[in-house]
Amino acid sequence: MQKLTVAELIQVFLNDGELVWIGVRPAHGEPMIAVSRVMVNQLSGLIGDRYNGSSGKRHVTLIQYEHLAVLESLMGKEVSPEFLRRNLVIKGINLLALKNAKFRIGGVVFQTTGFCHPCSKMEVTLGAGGYNAMRGHGGLTAQVLQEGLLLLGDRLTVLS
Repeated sequence: MQKLTVAELIQVFLNDGELVWIGVRPAHGEPMIAVSRVMVNQLSGLIGDRYNGSSGKRHVTLIQYEHLAVLESLMGKEVSPEFLRRNLVIKGINLLALKNAKFRIGGVVFQTTGFCHPCSKMEVTLGAGGYNAMRGHGGLTAQVLQEGLLLLGDRLTVLS
């Protein structure tokens, strides 16, 4: 086998990911609502989410499904996706490896824009130590490049 460069290695993924949870929050302070599908707008993100209509590079937040088990272990209790205030939960792919990448979920194309660090609300939501438990497990932020419909079960495929 030919030796790959680091630039080549970061383009190799064993599997596609899978969208296993979608959540929107209609207003500030409101709980997340789990949905099975959501329209995504190129200018503003998820339709029905409180951030819809805002500009910037944080249209959507994603968290890795496998990190829920890590957080449960660290916190000593069940951690549901809606507690973490992220829009999309992805299973089967290392989200941190998507730094600076373009990727497709279903028919929607995204560009990773950064890490989604925890906020102080994790101390209230998860309990004492919640903020530190989330550090390194907060997921990513992304901007929408091509709008469309997201459905539970959609595959996440890395484009570049």
